[in-house]
Amino acid sequence: MLTGEIRNKVDKIWTDIWAGGISNPLTVIEQLTYLMFIRSLDERELENESMEALGGEVGPKLFPQDEQGQMMRWSKFKTKDPRVIFEIVGTQVFPYIKAMNGASNSAFARYMHDAMFLIPTPQVLQKIITGLDELYEHDIQNLDMQGDLYEYMLGKLASAGQNGQFRTPKHIRDMMVRLLAPTPNDKICDPACGTAGFLVSSAEYIREKYEAEMTSEQWDHFAGEMFSGFDTDRTMLRLSAMNLMLHSITQPHVDYVDSVSKQNDISSKYDLILANPPFTGTVDAESIHDNLKTVCDTKKTELLFVALFLRMLRKGGRCACIVPDGVLFGSTKAHKSLRKELVENHQLQAVVSMPSGVFKPYAGVSTAILIFTKTGSGGTDKVWFYDMKADGFSLDDKRSPIEANDIPDIIVRYHNLAGEADRKPTEKSFLVDKSAIVANDYALSINKYKETVVQKVEYPSTKEIMAELFAIEDRIAVGLKELEAMLNEKG
Repeated sequence: MLTGEIRNKVDKIWTDIWAGGISNPLTVIEQLTYLMFIRSLDERELENESMEALGGEVGPKLFPQDEQGQMMRWSKFKTKDPRVIFEIVGTQVFPYIKAMNGASNSAFARYMHDAMFLIPTPQVLQKIITGLDELYEHDIQNLDMQGDLYEYMLGKLASAGQNGQFRTPKHIRDMMVRLLAPTPNDKICDPACGTAGFLVSSAEYIREKYEAEMTSEQWDHFAGEMFSGFDTDRTMLRLSAMNLMLHSITQPHVDYVDSVSKQNDISSKYDLILANPPFTGTVDAESIHDNLKTVCDTKKTELLFVALFLRMLRKGGRCACIVPDGVLFGSTKAHKSLRKELVENHQLQAVVSMPSGVFKPYAGVSTAILIFTKTGSGGTDKVWFYDMKADGFSLDDKRSPIEANDIPDIIVRYHNLAGEADRKPTEKSFLVDKSAIVANDYALSINKYKETVVQKVEYPSTKEIMAELFAIEDRIAVGLKELEAMLNEKG
């Protein structure tokens, strides 16, 4: 976790950029990302040189070996005059990393060719370089902290995109990952990856639980094929590739793909899908893949993506995805068709209802988490519902930490559904028979099944209330007379 001191240092760097004229948070993160990448290349080169000095194998060089090429390294230019640094980074280093796809096969390098260097002045650039250097040399001790640093910066993205996509808070992502509990052998995908938060949370969980026992083959799988993400925003792909790289995932399958279109033919490939797909967007009907229309004939992205998850999962594959409440109770033919598909043809396991403040300050929409397994042959018997009331943060725009938090309880109860059998619909979590869901037109809103306990309240009679009012009136009159007497004495 980042300390308050580290956060203050990051905020200082952010303020310096903002004061220099860059106010768009996405642009700020992009520019910081480029500089972090430039620094990471030099770090990798220094590690290779250390290995060579110890008698190790001579590896390929990331920078040209002539004087000009070596001057592009962070450790060489960072102490120069600000104007010299600005010239080197703007005219040499940046064009070099944009064109290094042939020399570096990282996902980040693949999306650099349309990037722009926008740091406005030599002075601002020097402040950023000094600030980042201080963070890395004195505060960022390991990969976890490096990832936390990037996560903190991504947290400053406080605006939803035009198609309704927005960043999922880390604690919600972590909860969803713990509900699915990935293993080192899984293939994990987020078809609407944004900044790759779900993939990063999955990687953190796997390292936390399995790091000591993973084989070299599993580590190779971890660094590349384990994680896949798709998005239609190249800026997001750059950020996601950087985010993954900072978490030791150097070769993720991160691609520019319109996931619900005919461009995406992936089927029965992944073990796990974790996603928060776009909510309010619609897509061109002509571009939608035909096999998604067979599940739900619609242009609504929130429905199409759930149908897509079913297609992309292998049999036995599992999904945890966030959907707006409308998916749970919508009355259109497409809404009902999708819910029926989940309940009748696959195994719907859980619906976790979340409070509307979870995505504040940039969205107040009510949402739920669907958890299901692709079977192709049914399997839904009982569906577990949980009514989350608190997630550890206030539900206003400030989202301040609070003690109330249902997340630990959700994780424990989900992994022991047998213990939920006797829970009543009046409690926070309970099981609902498939037959009841079918009878309710496949509605998945918890309000359809939750029962409210109404307690009889005994009120005093009208005669008693009037007597109390007269008594209060008498006390007021006495008080007024006492006050009048006090004022007369002073007057």
